Amino acid sequence: MHYTCGMSALTSRAGSTYSHPPTSQAAAEQALAELGEHADQFARLAPLEKAKLLRECIPRLLDGGPEWVARGCQAKGLPMSDSGEEWLAGVMPTIRMARLLAESLEAIAQEGRPPLGRRQSVGIGGRLRVDAFPSSKIDGALFQGFEGYVLFEEGISQDRAEELQASFYGKSRPKGGISLVLGAGNVSSIPPMDAFTKMFVEGHVVILKMNPVNEWVGPSLERALSPLIDAGFLRIVYGGGDLGKYLCESSLIADVHITGSDKTHDLIVWGPAGAERERRRKAAEPLLTIPICSELGNVSPVAIVPYEYSDDELRFQARNVASMICNNASFNCNAAKLLITGKGWPQRERFMGLLREFLANVPTRLAYYPGAFDRYRQLTEGRDKVSRIGKASDTHLPWTLIEDVDSSKTDDPLFRVEPFCSILSETQVGSGDPIEFLATVTDFMNDTIWGTLNAAIIISPLLEKDPTVRQALEQSILALRYGTVAINHWPAVCYGSTTLPWGGHASATLDNIQSGLGWVHNTFMLEGIDKSVVRGDIKIWPEPPWFAGNRAATRLGPRLARMEAKPGWGQVPGIALRALFA
Repeated sequence: MHYTCGMSALTSRAGSTYSHPPTSQAAAEQALAELGEHADQFARLAPLEKAKLLRECIPRLLDGGPEWVARGCQAKGLPMSDSGEEWLAGVMPTIRMARLLAESLEAIAQEGRPPLGRRQSVGIGGRLRVDAFPSSKIDGALFQGFEGYVLFEEGISQDRAEELQASFYGKSRPKGGISLVLGAGNVSSIPPMDAFTKMFVEGHVVILKMNPVNEWVGPSLERALSPLIDAGFLRIVYGGGDLGKYLCESSLIADVHITGSDKTHDLIVWGPAGAERERRRKAAEPLLTIPICSELGNVSPVAIVPYEYSDDELRFQARNVASMICNNASFNCNAAKLLITGKGWPQRERFMGLLREFLANVPTRLAYYPGAFDRYRQLTEGRDKVSRIGKASDTHLPWTLIEDVDSSKTDDPLFRVEPFCSILSETQVGSGDPIEFLATVTDFMNDTIWGTLNAAIIISPLLEKDPTVRQALEQSILALRYGTVAINHWPAVCYGSTTLPWGGHASATLDNIQSGLGWVHNTFMLEGIDKSVVRGDIKIWPEPPWFAGNRAATRLGPRLARMEAKPGWGQVPGIALRALFA
């Protein structure tokens, strides 16, 4: 998601021979002109008409799923027997977001705004809390043991949240505009879902520039989203950095959204590195004069609150962390990158041993994302306690653990640079006391680790029964400057829910962008958000389909996509049986 490259096509090294011809500047200009002609029309289109367009896309997305998944497996070097990952991260959440946005638009037509989540209450620190996941009874049946809620910024009451919600749809004859979406290269659902946010939450038509790394999904999206394209509301273009620069500088663009690296963001906003960039920063004179929102990655931390866990709990959580590392060859902005344990935690060695065991059982992956080998070398050279697990080659990186990183050396690159490859570092802070650890690790995550996108905390429910510990955990959740905080599970659950807002914490600034500004997904169209929170049991059964090595995932993927396209209770037993019997 993070390192923009100038490639115009995937190479055989990236596992695919698929290539899409780059879009010429003349063709891009024509696309902008066509979008401009329809911008006001789309902005003023009735919510029911917008919902109808989305619903027309859903069966096309489902029908195109097999080709989408097959191309994704080819590009990432995955056998089709492991295609569940591409269904779960690509096709399924795209369909889910389209359907949930359509439901919100239909609610706006009937009630004036979507529902404010399922339930509202006063949460920690007196903040408004809105429960947003699971979003229906069927969701609840499929995601038993999970809950997701939104914490609002200080001072926002329920009445104020309702006033802010879906604010675009409260405007009278709104002015249209063209949003440029610079698509991510790692996860195929990110480009269409970012486009959906700009279109149906914010009201703009969209020109979507595919990233050269995953341009293979572009034709599938063109066919699936043809109702939006044919109506003149969406255009998909192809090319590298030159086309991106050209589009950013177009006077026809109203705003920009990028899922990529902070380096690319700063190049767009402040210009090339050097004296002129620094002058602009000091004078608060960005080169880009239109709004930009962004999602820019993270050194994603996972903190384990010290406690005497059962062996089953340790095994489940070790596999949980291993799955966060292995999914998509670790080319995820929410992949676990830093494990934080308490100094003196007696079970540390057992946990690390289990983690190595699970990683050893997962085949290494094609390192398809540009620059992975260079980043790997830079972050591992000269390190002590580096464990390389699995078969490595000139195309595959090993799963790699770097243990006992000194937490007092706050400028260590492992704390400051997102590896975006198959590395997990481990460090120790605080002590074996849970309350002290929570206070220390919160400060460490806020002040030392780069990024504001997502963080995870693992904690025993038995430990939470102590009211003092529970209060310490709640204070930690509130204080963490991350857009998503997950308890006991992968923050990617927030990403896949689509109801929960996804993005960097609002404490970032244009000058210190961290993981970016703004929110995507957010199908309830909430505003005034502080963060999303996902919680789950310390151990769940059956195991989540996203767990590495879950043999049921390939069969579950298309079933879950069909469920999202047209939910029905009749499909639940079949999904449950597939999940139970891998």
